[in-house]
Amino acid sequence: MTTRTRPGKPDDPGPEPPEDRGKMSQIHHEKDDSKGRYWMQVDGHLAELTYSRAGDSMIIIDHTDVPDALRGQGVGVRLVERAVADARQNGIRILPLCPFAKAQFQRHRDWQDVL
Repeated sequence: MTTRTRPGKPDDPGPEPPEDRGKMSQIHHEKDDSKGRYWMQVDGHLAELTYSRAGDSMIIIDHTDVPDALRGQGVGVRLVERAVADARQNGIRILPLCPFAKAQFQRHRDWQDVL
């Protein structure tokens, strides 16, 4: 798990570690006082989930972006899954406004505890 803040270039995840090329990479987490994102790079493609903080006890998932080249590989689900795991660990709730995230919560009834 990586938590970092990159002021100045929030859309630039930095170089992809050589060991992550050609396979699913680890999911990274960046946050500040009002927003955050989970992101990963796979084969040079960036996938991310963004959220806004609603106080200390809730995040609002507002966007999930998975490039066409990565669709159907479970990348988006992994990002939402990581947000759910972190929410459980930190005792916070999730409001999924993003249509993809909302659909995943409907499919994964075992995630209802963080809604």
